[in-house]
Amino acid sequence: MLLIDTHAHLYYDNMYENLSEVLSIAESNNVKKTICIGTDLETSLKSVEIAEQYENVYATVGIHPHDSKDVSENYLLELEKLSKSNKVVAIGEIGIDNYRNHSPQDVQKKVMIEQMDLAYKLNLPIVFHNRDADNEIFDILKKNPFHRALSHCFSSNLDFAKKLIAHGIKISFSGNITFKNATNTEVVEEISLDDFMLETDCPFLAPHPYRGSKNEPKYVLTIAEKIAELRGETLELIALSTSKNAEQFFNI
Repeated sequence: MLLIDTHAHLYYDNMYENLSEVLSIAESNNVKKTICIGTDLETSLKSVEIAEQYENVYATVGIHPHDSKDVSENYLLELEKLSKSNKVVAIGEIGIDNYRNHSPQDVQKKVMIEQMDLAYKLNLPIVFHNRDADNEIFDILKKNPFHRALSHCFSSNLDFAKKLIAHGIKISFSGNITFKNATNTEVVEEISLDDFMLETDCPFLAPHPYRGSKNEPKYVLTIAEKIAELRGETLELIALSTSKNAEQFFNI
């Protein structure tokens, strides 16, 4: 059985300091490929370095909406340089966050669109963050071209999921699908196997019953088990379809 963690932040100290062990434990839980996600220039560089060190780790490079206010004048050039590594598989994590608003909304939108343009030029997919920004995100996705797009840590409703899917966009589910107060279980139950992937968003969002502890790629297995339960399907089928979707999306 093969599982893929499509969204991990492996450069945080509590994982980075024993990363070989973290990845080995993940593999023993059938999580055999991991995408390490950059959120600014520094972590994008770290993601590339980690991916080049470990055969089954890949990287994305990008500026998170929280960090969009701090971009340098030449940040797009720096991202383009990093993307020359053959381990870089997407531009991300880009997007809009209206919940924390660490950056002004107009800046978040500008930086997201600029990075979408870069991804389109480089023939790379995008991985986007959406927090309380369904309308703004969809407006940007409708008006700006992209090759492939993935909605990371999906937590919106079924109507919005259907809108994204109809627009050719994939969805990724994280540990929040296992929470007792999960609001996105209907989405998991209703959408096609062809339209979603799995992620941990580690070290954040550890799934139930590990909530509150450090999250790791190994917990993709826990998330897959919960999705299999919700859909009334086998764990093997969930693993097979989500891994196939991830391999095709990221070209890995």
